[in-house]
Amino acid sequence: MASAPNPSFRPEEARSPPALELPTPPLSKFKVALCQLSVTADKNRNIAHARAAIEKAASEGAKLVLLPEIWNGPYSNDSFPEYAEDIEAGGDAAPSFSMMSEVARSLQVTLVGGSIAERSGNNLYNTCCIFGSDGKLKGKHRKIHLFDIDIPGKITFKESKTLTAGQNPTVVDTDVGRIGIGICYDIRFQELAMLYAARGAHLLCYPGAFNMTTGPLHWELLQRARATDNQLFVATCGPARDTSAGYVAWGHSTLVGPFGEVIATTEHEEATIIAEIDYSLIEQRRQFLPLQHQRRGDLYQLVDVQRLGSH
Repeated sequence: MASAPNPSFRPEEARSPPALELPTPPLSKFKVALCQLSVTADKNRNIAHARAAIEKAASEGAKLVLLPEIWNGPYSNDSFPEYAEDIEAGGDAAPSFSMMSEVARSLQVTLVGGSIAERSGNNLYNTCCIFGSDGKLKGKHRKIHLFDIDIPGKITFKESKTLTAGQNPTVVDTDVGRIGIGICYDIRFQELAMLYAARGAHLLCYPGAFNMTTGPLHWELLQRARATDNQLFVATCGPARDTSAGYVAWGHSTLVGPFGEVIATTEHEEATIIAEIDYSLIEQRRQFLPLQHQRRGDLYQLVDVQRLGSH
């Protein structure tokens, strides 16, 4: 005889607005490619190099391709204005954007286009463009949490010197499922990942370029935490390491499954990971650990009642 449900479990009260049910994805199993590209100061070379990597990934059966954060030029405040593109204008004003759109269409792949510096009016953004397999722009994520850190004796970087923070979360329905997008530092903010999960995302994609200080400490940890907390897939893609660059990236692009397991990863050299995503694992894991049915709506509300009542 089944035990009665715990009356304290009121998941519908744990979140407002309520979480959505996980939608049925267009396909349950497919190959994803994480293109850990080397990046130089030559923008035309970087564009051609990225295109060749996408083409090779598609030839190996990838239906979803990820590029790294800031793949079309150096990651630096000096370079962001120089390499920025006007995505709205398109054409010659946005050669990286135009290449991604064209190659997604010609190869019929879904493309999470890493990120490039975007110029819009007087502002610059760190922007990820998501293209459908028809080459059309499905969504555009402007990095919400800018990378402003100062670790004495280790690393100081302030994106806010040149970049403006984005204002909107980005959830996109694609041919390979519902995807939530973050860029690098966005992965540190679990509320964003929780929001994406509550809006029915199957997969979170984070183009990122963690550094040699926080990379070894937090990169894999954060990916596995976001996947475990939300019981979904997390894919990340960084640039290959260049020790001569002003900003040295950690690399280690990775695919994590909904149990927090590392499905595929690589070291710091240039590489493309081809791995399989099987969405049936999400439902399987959520049956084993039915977290979404065990949320204590009463408890979360009670925290505020206690706090307010103590004043």
